[in-house]
This record gives sequence, C-alpha cells and structure tokens, in this order.
Amino acid sequence: MPEKILVVDDEDIIRESLSYILSKEGYVVDEAENGKVALDKILDNYYDLVITDLEMPVMKGIELLENLSTAAVQTASIVITAYGSLDTAIKALRHGASDYILKPVEFDDLLIKVNRLFEIKKLIAENRLLRKEVQRNFDFVNLVGKSSAMQKIFETIETVADTDSTVLITGNSGTGKELVARAIHQNSKRKNKPFLAVNCGAISENLIESELFGHKRGAFTGAISDKEGYLKAADGGTLFLDEISEMPLQLQVKLLRVLQEKEITPVGTTYSIPVNVRFLASTNRDLQEEISSGRFREDLFYRLNVIEINIPSLKQRKEDIPLLIDHFINKYRIELNKSVKGIDKNALRALVNYDWRGEVRELENIIERAVIFSKGDYITTAELPIYLQTTKEIYIPEKAGSLEDFVKRVEKEFILKTLENNGYDKDKVAKVLDLGLSTLYRKIKEYGIEA
Repeated sequence: MPEKILVVDDEDIIRESLSYILSKEGYVVDEAENGKVALDKILDNYYDLVITDLEMPVMKGIELLENLSTAAVQTASIVITAYGSLDTAIKALRHGASDYILKPVEFDDLLIKVNRLFEIKKLIAENRLLRKEVQRNFDFVNLVGKSSAMQKIFETIETVADTDSTVLITGNSGTGKELVARAIHQNSKRKNKPFLAVNCGAISENLIESELFGHKRGAFTGAISDKEGYLKAADGGTLFLDEISEMPLQLQVKLLRVLQEKEITPVGTTYSIPVNVRFLASTNRDLQEEISSGRFREDLFYRLNVIEINIPSLKQRKEDIPLLIDHFINKYRIELNKSVKGIDKNALRALVNYDWRGEVRELENIIERAVIFSKGDYITTAELPIYLQTTKEIYIPEKAGSLEDFVKRVEKEFILKTLENNGYDKDKVAKVLDLGLSTLYRKIKEYGIEA
C-alpha cells in the first residue's frame, strides 16, 4: 500500500508542483493551504508524512508541529524554509520535524529525503518486530498447552502482568514456574528492566541475606568489598524468588519488611535504601502445611499470595503432551542441527501414557536425548529410555475423534496391551507403567477393561 503524504503550503504553485512530483513517484498525496486546514485533515485522517512550509497565514508551520506533538500524532514531517530562516528550521526540528528542505525546492533533493525517511521508518518498524520476536523467547512461546488449565493460566498472566501485584506461582518441580514468571515480566511495563531469578534453596543460609540485601565491606569475615544485592540490582524490574519455602525464618521477617516498606538495609549498615521491585515467588510445597509446622510465616504468606497461579502436573493435562513433544523436537532439532521431523505413533503413545513424575522438565530431557540419538526422520521407541520401551504395535483407528478421545483411547489400549504382555499381573503392570496400584485399578475400572 503506497504511503500517504500531506503537502501544506499557502502558495498554490509550490503546493501543486510538489503534489504532482510526489504523485508521479507513486505516493498518495493530499493538499492543505495552511496549518489550520492541515491540522483538521491530520486529526481526521492518517498520513505517513507531512511536508509543510513554515511561513503561512492562519497557522504557521511551527504551530502545526506543536499541535501535532500535543495531540501525540505519529506522523513524520519535513519542513520547507528559506535560506535566511535556518534558525526557524532548527526550531522545527526541535519540535519533532524529521528533516528540512530549502527554497527554492530542488525536486530531486526532496525525493531523496522522502525516500530515505520512509526507508528509515521501515527499518524502525522491522526492528520493533524483531525485538518482539526476541522477547517471545521469554514470553508465551515457551509456555505450551491447549488444555483448559493452561488457557486459564495464559488469561491470568495477561490480566496480572501489567500490575505491580505480588504473584505466588505454585506447582510441582519441573512444571515451568520460572517460565510463567518470565512471561509475567515480559508482558509488564517493567519488561525493559532487569528480571532476576534467585533460587532460595540453592544459597547457603549464612549467605542468602547478603545475596539478597547486599553488604558493606567488613560486615563479616570475607566481606572484602561492598556488594550490591539482588534486591538493589532488580530495582525498577522484577525479582523472582524461586522455592520461597526454603528461605530461613529470620530472613522471612526482613523480606516481609521489604514488601511493606519498599526499602532495604544492607548487611553491616544502619541506613535504608528505597527499592522499586515487583516480586514474584514460587514454591513446590503446600505453604499452609509449612505454616502449620512453623517453617513459614503466615503474615509473609498473605503478603506473597495476593494472586496465585497454580500450574497443574503433566498427568492432569495429558492432551498437552503431543504439543510439548512437538515444541521440544523443534527446539532441539535447531540447537543440535539434526534432521528430525517428528515422532512415530508408538513412541508418542509411550510418552502420552507415561506418568510424568519429573513433569515437563523430564519430558524435555527425554526429547533432547531422543533427538541426539535419532538416526532417521522420526523419533522411535528405540531412542527412548528403556523404561519407556515396553509397548508393541497397537492398532489406532484412523478417525480417533478429538485429542482427548485419542489420548483416552491410546491409554486404554496401552494398559490392555501391557496387561496381556505381563500375564495380567497387576502388581507387575503397575511397576512397568510406573503407576500406583490403586491408580491402575481405577483406570481398569474407568475403561471397562476385563482382566
């Protein structure tokens, strides 16, 4: 679609000449005889570029630019000025003009500047798109799922992201709690500021306070210089406290004060430093049980649990497993420079029916391993770990219905075939399938399998 240009000049001959030349170049051109007429047109229509004279009756070019700036109109502008009015042209540039041309107008010079301006605008737009694509690496692209549970999580992230409210992310280890935290940050107004993740269980108890709050030189043995803690380093951005339940009780009190007062006191000092940090926290434990056992402060829990996002386990959203498999195959095909296109139905069946105790992290590790060892276009059961190579060919009808129906059908036939292969020894089958015996009995009853 050709760019649209508005030519503003009180001299008919100049206005009409510029319009003719620009139209011959393929641009859509409109005209205005003064700044007031131009402003009315711009407020009612979109123009990619305004070319305006500076000296005009009713409303001068500078006034037009000032009004466009006040109205936050995103239109580029080139001003026309006489040689003796360069000061005015410089003033126009300060008011947002993109460039200027001198009278008498050299048409070739004008076209060069117009073309260059549009090329720059195109590059800026492409750069903006590229930045968005880069951000997608930590956005929703790594959160995969079409299940109703995951769709609800996506909706919650979009709702809470642009607030400063504290979010508590719960779920088993390996479900992707940090990915949710990063998605919240990348969709927030803080996305261009730091995102720092701190694993509260990975730092020794005698160092975690210093790591979070920072310290003054000489505050303790080994403090040979001042240190800026995570809280100060994350100023303006987001701090993700992973596995918050592992934080020592005495430090929980200090964190509570940070949440309430928005200030920190580095170790070895008596002064406070204000911080502007958005807090996200995660845990794989039941914090209510931790409170009852005296290992977690109830007042801190309520401060953190303003909004809770619970990530369901993989066995609760098995319809997402094929999508995750496809996502990880694409990821590691590129990273490992392999030619794998997908996964065959027997390997897929084995993965869908596995009871993922290690959650999504375990699934990703298995797919990475399979891509490494794959020799053909498709991953087969031969590339899976031994404990997943327990199935033989099972017939799946061409028309399997919905994904949920397909998953249930595969699960039923997988259980039935494993029962047949193991002489209907339910204890043995439960071990082979890595299921609890009661779970196996429940599934046998649910699918009406006659054993």
